[in-house]
Amino acid sequence: MIYLILSILISTGLFVIFKYFGIYKVDVLKAIFINYIVAFIMGFTFAERNFSVLEIPNQPWFLGALCLGVLFVSVFFVMAMTAQKNGVSVTSVAGKMSVVIPVFFGVFLYDESITFLKVLGILIALIAVYLASVKEDKKASKQAGLLLPILLFLGSGAIDTILKYVEVTYVPKNDVSIFSGSLFGIAAFIAAVILIIKAIKKRENFGLKNIIAGIVLGVPNYFSIIFLIKALQTEGFESSTLFTINNVGIVIVSTLVGILLFKEQFSLKNKIGVALAILGIVIVALA
Repeated sequence: MIYLILSILISTGLFVIFKYFGIYKVDVLKAIFINYIVAFIMGFTFAERNFSVLEIPNQPWFLGALCLGVLFVSVFFVMAMTAQKNGVSVTSVAGKMSVVIPVFFGVFLYDESITFLKVLGILIALIAVYLASVKEDKKASKQAGLLLPILLFLGSGAIDTILKYVEVTYVPKNDVSIFSGSLFGIAAFIAAVILIIKAIKKRENFGLKNIIAGIVLGVPNYFSIIFLIKALQTEGFESSTLFTINNVGIVIVSTLVGILLFKEQFSLKNKIGVALAILGIVIVALA
């Protein structure tokens, strides 16, 4: 349970950091690249066994790390485009509602339990995520379609689903840090290629501010993955239950942080969402 709580708190910390990125006009792509470099270094530094970099491509989990590294960068870009065209509210809802995908696969791939209470709790949690996340967004484009939110929904769900599958099937407990470092290293490589292409088209300074922002983001980002994997490895905790509590927990804490720290507007709909989120977590936990 401690790993799940830490995952929720650190993931909320990422939300706070991204908020400050907007306030201080940080170049998000450059910061994300540095963040992946930092997380990659931390993964190899905190490895729980001796290893050679040359052996990594031969590890059974390498293909999974490769897929996740590609998805990390791809989903980030889809998220940014969705926020620009559809608005922040739609982006938040699409990303958080994706919890239904790993929950679905958890039940059918790993024969996890299906009870009335669990199904009721998950349904309440999904409604809660929508109500707590949705806000009036004047920046949303009237011409925005559903393609980007659908891609974000599928991409976010795919990350959680593949992470669970690779962790269960291929990653030993003493390989968690090496696996995490590897997928961050792959994401860093892809981000570097994109930055090089952009630099060829338009030369500009990298900026000390973006480097510092990337370092600040990289440390909690690394631990958010580590604690989520550790939580998934906890015996007696079904992934359908864990992902529901994790995502809904992040929504609740992020909403409260938004109100207290950034003075965000909190509508009646949002209040109902948070109340339902707490109810949904209690029901899923009891189930």
